Amino acid sequence: GMATPEKATITLDAMKMLDPRRLKPDSIETERIITVLDETIAKLELSSLIPRIIDSLDRFADTLGPEITNSLIEHQKLSNEMEHLLASSEEGDTMRAEEQRGCLCLLEQRLKCSVRNVLRLLLANPSLCQALKYEAWARESPAEVFIKAFGEFRNFMLERLLTSPMEEEEKIQFMEDISLQIEKNTEAITALQAELAAAIQTREEEIHKKDNVIKDLKNSMQDLTKDCKSGIQQIKQEGEKQQKEELQASQARCARLQQDIQQLGAQLNALVLEHRASELALRKRKCRVEMEIVNWIQKYDTDMGEKQAEYEELHAAYAEEKAQLSLLTEKHTVLLQEYSQIEEERRICQKKKEQALKELTTRTLAAIRIQAFWRGYLVRSLFKSKRKKKKKGKGK
Repeated sequence: GMATPEKATITLDAMKMLDPRRLKPDSIETERIITVLDETIAKLELSSLIPRIIDSLDRFADTLGPEITNSLIEHQKLSNEMEHLLASSEEGDTMRAEEQRGCLCLLEQRLKCSVRNVLRLLLANPSLCQALKYEAWARESPAEVFIKAFGEFRNFMLERLLTSPMEEEEKIQFMEDISLQIEKNTEAITALQAELAAAIQTREEEIHKKDNVIKDLKNSMQDLTKDCKSGIQQIKQEGEKQQKEELQASQARCARLQQDIQQLGAQLNALVLEHRASELALRKRKCRVEMEIVNWIQKYDTDMGEKQAEYEELHAAYAEEKAQLSLLTEKHTVLLQEYSQIEEERRICQKKKEQALKELTTRTLAAIRIQAFWRGYLVRSLFKSKRKKKKKGKGK
């Protein structure tokens, strides 16, 4: 339904009362409480980043400084001891349970002091805290849930602290008005449900009426079926009558066709006799042609026999001449070999003669030269002896 003016007024008042933007601190105590809660949230966010900072300690060592770095290393050692102790307590026996519980309490106190020390050192450097918050680190799910729940608690406390007694009364009155409105709505719903039930009953009555109409239609359909059956019977009878008439007409047509068949049969017989006479004439002509073919074949065989005898005689003469040619070829080959041998001997003999003639010529030339040299030697010797004798004669 459409919103009434009264409902619109209540909704507007509710929006004004529950709007957190209009809530402003009006007392120092409220500001102090909210400041403490905000600082706690900041510490929670920073403490949830401590494991991530320790994992990336190499990257932030220069930025954090030696004091914070040493505190973080000490905190990491305490965390490892705590994990080791918890693991051993799960696996250990019941005899050491009391001793492990004491160690666990002491280690918890040291771990809490370590966290407070690390937070104190980090918060002393606001720029460092801001830089660490800007890092894209994903917090673990339990820490994120707790920080979100604490933020909701802070908003709830702020709302409670900023709500004056008059506003509280207005809110109570507002809740009572809402309850009253809910009762009115419930009554309206009940009335509407009653109307719905009445409408459903009316609907069921209409459905019942429609069922009656359907029954009437079914009865009319049954009557129609009976009428159809009678119509079908009548059509069947008319069909049988028409079938008889068509059967008689068909029999008469068959008689006419039978008469046509007989006439066509007589024509067929006459054509068969005519074709047989022409076939006999063709057969006689075929026999004459076959006899002529046989005569031509016999004549061909006789001629071919004569040709074959002549061919055989020629082949025998050819074979004899071929044998003679082979014999002559062999003789020619032998004579050719002998001729080649004789030629080779002649060539060798001629070569020897030329070599002997060459040697003779060489020896002759050598002998002539030797003789010429010897004669020259004798002449020179004789000339020398004569010159010596002349010199001796002059000296005397």
